[in-house]
Amino acid sequence: MVFVMTSERVSNARVRRIAAAVAILFGIASLGAGGGVLAGRDPGYVVYRPLVMFNTLMGALYIGVGVLVWRRTRPAHLATAGIVVANLLVLAYVMILYRSGGAIAIDSVRAMVLRSGVWLVLLLMVLWSRSRSPQAM
Repeated sequence: MVFVMTSERVSNARVRRIAAAVAILFGIASLGAGGGVLAGRDPGYVVYRPLVMFNTLMGALYIGVGVLVWRRTRPAHLATAGIVVANLLVLAYVMILYRSGGAIAIDSVRAMVLRSGVWLVLLLMVLWSRSRSPQAM
């Protein structure tokens, strides 16, 4: 039996693989940046150490979730949604700290907005490719 991929299936696979690649690259960047700061490198701006620790840990999770998405595993969309929720919760906490005059720089708020936004887009890509797939993840 010969299996021929239709253009729809190719498109779904492409979107899923792009999402997975972005997740993995974002994770590698997070591990590199956070790991460097935790190892003592001065980033040139004020950092909130608990946030750096969170983002470094999340970097490892980003890579793991990227692999799940690439492999098209069933929990990939749930894991991606979990990352979005975790980032949004931390974003809310960081915004509260910033607005109350805590030890949070506006750069930290911007970084969490970026992370949350990227992962929201990745979740939409994963859900789109899943919903259009004949054998949904």
